[in-house]
Amino acid sequence: MTRTHGGRVRRRGSGVPVALLLPATLGLVLLVLPLVGLLARTPWADLPQRLAAPGVLTALRLSLLTATLATLLCLLLGVPLAWLLARVEFPGRRLVRALVTVPLVLPPVVGGVALLLVFGRRGLLGGWLDATFGISLPFTTAGVVLAEAFVAMPFLVIAVEGALRGSDGRYEEAAATLGAGRWTTFTHVTLPLVAPGLAAGAVLCWARALGEFGATITFAGNYPGRTQTMPLAVYLALETDVQAAVVLSLVLLTVSVVILAGLRDRWITSP
Repeated sequence: MTRTHGGRVRRRGSGVPVALLLPATLGLVLLVLPLVGLLARTPWADLPQRLAAPGVLTALRLSLLTATLATLLCLLLGVPLAWLLARVEFPGRRLVRALVTVPLVLPPVVGGVALLLVFGRRGLLGGWLDATFGISLPFTTAGVVLAEAFVAMPFLVIAVEGALRGSDGRYEEAAATLGAGRWTTFTHVTLPLVAPGLAAGAVLCWARALGEFGATITFAGNYPGRTQTMPLAVYLALETDVQAAVVLSLVLLTVSVVILAGLRDRWITSP
C-alpha cells in the first residue's frame, strides 16, 4: 500500500486492467515456457553420466577457460575505457560511448565477420601480425577469447561507467588534495568505491562470454578441444545427439540463473 499526499491509503496493484494483465501473462509464458520445456526434456536419470562424457567436459573446460581469459582482457581494457567515458570531457565522447555499445545490438555473426576482416590473415591487422610475429588468430583458442571479449566488453564498460558516475567524487578530490597522484587515487580510492559495480560488470561480462556463439563460430570455427565451446557443442549435438544438447543447455541455463540470482539486489530492484 502507498500513501498519497492527502493522507489517503491506496492499495498497490488494485484494479489491474485486463487489457494489461492478459498480454503481461502471455509475455511471462513466452519467456518461461521454453525453459520449462528444457527442464522437462532433461534426461535426469543419466544426467551425471552425460555430464562426465569426454566431449561435454572438454567443451566445459574450454568454455570456462576462454570466458575467464576474455573477462580478464575486458577488465584490462574496459575499466580504463569506462573511467575515460565517466571522468574525462573530450570531443566525440558521445560517439565513443555509442561505438562501445555497438556490439550489444550488432548481430554476433556480423561481429565475427568484422573480426575476420581485421584479424584474418588477409585482414587489416591480421596480415601484419602473421608476417611480423607469426601470430594467426582465426580458428584458434586465442581467437575464441578475442571474439568473446568483443561481444562481452560493453557489459563491463556500461556497468563500471554507471558505477563511476554514481560514486562520490569528493573522495577522489580529497585524495588529490592530500598529494596522491592520479594512479594512486585511481587504485586506492576510485576502484574501491566502484568495486560492487566492477564485480557485477565482470560477472555479467563472464556470463556473456560463456554464452557467445555467433562471433565465435564465424571467427574461430568449431574445432573440438580447440575452439568448440559449450554453445557450439550444443549446436553440433543437435544434429547427432539431442539429449547431449539438452544437457549442455541445462548447464548454461544453470549458470545464467545462478548469476542472475547473485546479482538480483543490484540489477533487479523491487519496491
